[in-house]
Amino acid sequence: MILAHFNHLLANPAASLGLFQEAPSVGFSPIDLWHNMGWLARGVVFVLLIMSIWSLAVMIDRWLYFNAARKQSREFAPRVAGALKEGKLDEAVKVADRNKKSHLAEVVTAGLQEFRTYGGGGAVSVEQIESSKRALERAEAIVHAKLKRGLGSLATIGSTAPFVGLFGTVAGILKAFQEIATQKTPGIGAVASGISEALVTTAFGLFVAIPAVWLFNYFTNRVEAFDVEMDNSSSELIDYFIKQSNRR
Repeated sequence: MILAHFNHLLANPAASLGLFQEAPSVGFSPIDLWHNMGWLARGVVFVLLIMSIWSLAVMIDRWLYFNAARKQSREFAPRVAGALKEGKLDEAVKVADRNKKSHLAEVVTAGLQEFRTYGGGGAVSVEQIESSKRALERAEAIVHAKLKRGLGSLATIGSTAPFVGLFGTVAGILKAFQEIATQKTPGIGAVASGISEALVTTAFGLFVAIPAVWLFNYFTNRVEAFDVEMDNSSSELIDYFIKQSNRR
């Protein structure tokens, strides 16, 4: 059937030229594209818009949170180290309380408070050190969960937005074929709105997905760096407790 139609076009040049005849102009401004979209494609754009706003909110929140954690941790580390060298546990806890946004401060505070309150005063026991170690591990898990908050939604948006846009593409192509069947117009303008609708949803889906994937990887790397810092701080604090037990 396709070959027969192709032979018919070759035999009738006027008919083949009709495919390229000038058709009514189709606007490609955002307003025109929106008015030409079907309800299904509009729904796809609306879903992608919500995903874009959600991912932007997560990006801003994580950016501010990580920068605050980094800044306060840089101020906290030397101060708490100086207080511990002088044996001032209460002063170290106060320093940590003044840097509540620091991931290191939250972990170290849990260990110091457990060490200070366990068993009262006197000699440092093995049980006291082990209890402090468990407190540090619990605090690390809690802080890690706080650091990763929202990153799962970024990963979901980055992986699903292209497919949502592809769904709009399919809807636009179906609309183009419906216009061919109903209007029976040989010009390219008969399907221009449907094709533009398909391309717009595809482009919008990629526009939402690419920044989400990039920043998900970036924030994941920062979380891993924070985890290493918390592990090192916990290990150094346990070493400090062991040294204190040996001195006593």
